[in-house]
Amino acid sequence: MKAEGDLPPEYARVVVDTNVLLSAALAPRSAPAALVDRVLLAGRLVFSQTTFAEFETRIWKPKFDRHLSVEIRRRLLRDFNASALWVEPTHEVASQAFSRDRSDDPFIHAALAADARRLITGDDDLLRLHPLGELQILTPRAALDELGRSSEERG
Repeated sequence: MKAEGDLPPEYARVVVDTNVLLSAALAPRSAPAALVDRVLLAGRLVFSQTTFAEFETRIWKPKFDRHLSVEIRRRLLRDFNASALWVEPTHEVASQAFSRDRSDDPFIHAALAADARRLITGDDDLLRLHPLGELQILTPRAALDELGRSSEERG
C-alpha cells in the first residue's frame, strides 16, 4: 500500500511551467501551490537549463518585490535547483516546434527529454496541445483532480 504522500507513476517526473511556479510562490494556499507541494513531496520537478533560466529571470522581476522577499526567491531557486531532475534535450528534440508561441516549446522539450507524462501549466498555448502523445498537458486544478481520483482508486 502506498503512503498518502506517494504519487502515481505519471507524477514521478513533472514539468511545471513558470507561470504555475510563480503562482505557487505568490499564493501559498492556491491550486498551483498545492500541486507543486505534492510533486515536491513525492516526485521530481523537471528542468532544463532553458526552463530554469526562464523561472530565474521572471522571479527577479521588480513587480514581485512587494510579494516575495529576496530570501524567499533565493530559497525557491536553491530548493528547485537542488531537488530537480535536470535534463538536456537532444538537438533532435530541441529543434521540434509544438506551440504557436516558440517560448513555450522548451517546456515540452524538457518533458520529452525526461520521458515525463505530465506538464502542468496555465498557458492556453500549451493547454491546447493536450494531449501530446503520452504527455498530458494539464492545469494545476485538473492535475489535483486527477491526483484526487488516483488517491481514491488506491484507497
